[in-house]
Amino acid sequence: MPRDPPLRAALRPMADGVGIPKYLSRTYTWAYLNPRTLGLLDRPAVVSAILWGNANRLMRDAVAEFSAGQCVLQAACVYGAFSRMLAERVGASGALEIVDVAALQIANARRKLAGLDHVVLRQADLSLPGCLRADSHDAVCCFFLLHEMPEKERRRVVDNLLGAVRPRGKIVFVDYHRPRRWHPLAPVMRAVFRWLEPYAPSLFERNIESRSPRAADFEWKKTTCFGGLYQKLVGVRRG
Repeated sequence: MPRDPPLRAALRPMADGVGIPKYLSRTYTWAYLNPRTLGLLDRPAVVSAILWGNANRLMRDAVAEFSAGQCVLQAACVYGAFSRMLAERVGASGALEIVDVAALQIANARRKLAGLDHVVLRQADLSLPGCLRADSHDAVCCFFLLHEMPEKERRRVVDNLLGAVRPRGKIVFVDYHRPRRWHPLAPVMRAVFRWLEPYAPSLFERNIESRSPRAADFEWKKTTCFGGLYQKLVGVRRG
């Protein structure tokens, strides 16, 4: 449902003392904090290869959960065309707020989304208390973020994101999932997680929604694809 003009004011940047988390600088400088590698990684072909040819499918399935006119929060910037797809989905009658802890990622997303006046970008740490206003968004999208966090930060982010969803609103998580035992890529992904994504295995130890007591306020539906390697978890908050 389209929102009225005060929506833009509701998305004013909040005052944040933003610093790069130690786990991020220690583990993912090469991927997200280095301007030299950013240009290489933020390409559709590279994103597609990383996700074994499933990038477009996963992006389309996530974006389809949202509607024109909604006020949507995107948790962290995403390489590839995802943010533009989501911005176009909500349209000029809605709003898209993208929050990321890295200034480099915010600048890159701002460049890619130039000309879309209904998109707001803000630098903040989503694991910190008060980073999001309660009941502030019609919907929230978290696309391949949680597997890159230690469990402590992951729990905080899930809780903060759930708290930002308005009654009768929706939250969508898309991320890695433990593949089926017979999956031919299972040993490959174990090696990838060991070398490049050290926090990913802990994501599979429990359901995403179990990390926050706020989950009891939502109705949940989980689907997996590509032999269980990827999951989409959709929660709708009760009114």
